[in-house]
Amino acid sequence: MDDSTGPDGTSAIRLERWGQGHLSLLQATNTPAMTEHLGGPETSSQVLERHRRYLDLGAPGTGQMLAVTLPDGQRAGVIGYWERAWRDALAYETGWSILPAFQGRGIATAAARAVAALARAERRHRHLYAFPAVDHPASNAICRKAGFTLLGATDFEYPPGSVMRCNEWRLDL
Repeated sequence: MDDSTGPDGTSAIRLERWGQGHLSLLQATNTPAMTEHLGGPETSSQVLERHRRYLDLGAPGTGQMLAVTLPDGQRAGVIGYWERAWRDALAYETGWSILPAFQGRGIATAAARAVAALARAERRHRHLYAFPAVDHPASNAICRKAGFTLLGATDFEYPPGSVMRCNEWRLDL
């Protein structure tokens, strides 16, 4: 779907539209280490429900979920963007989860830039937001490197019923 260029000018990642075959990737990201800043792992039935929601996302302009794939076909993680009401307006929100074996290699930053380009191409909303936990330095660094502007800390409900302290990052589309 979308290629993002790596620092050496070669294709670093490809974003693959979410499909039935991506359930195992979602399961692989559902570990205590991967969900530490998101309220912990989900049950098997919650993961299946999330997979169904990801499959259903994608009406024109509403966003989409994507698998982050390397040039050799390895799946490195998940990223997406979706509509949400924020600050009395509709905008896009993004979030990602990159498997530990692929962290620290610029893959998440490349994916964030690529997903921003997809959201921008929709020409539907002015802003793309990200809400990493204030105590998650890696995700906050990704926002900074991908060109988002830090607006400050805010309380954010995630998962539903639980409030977490997040940094509010915004990218002008």
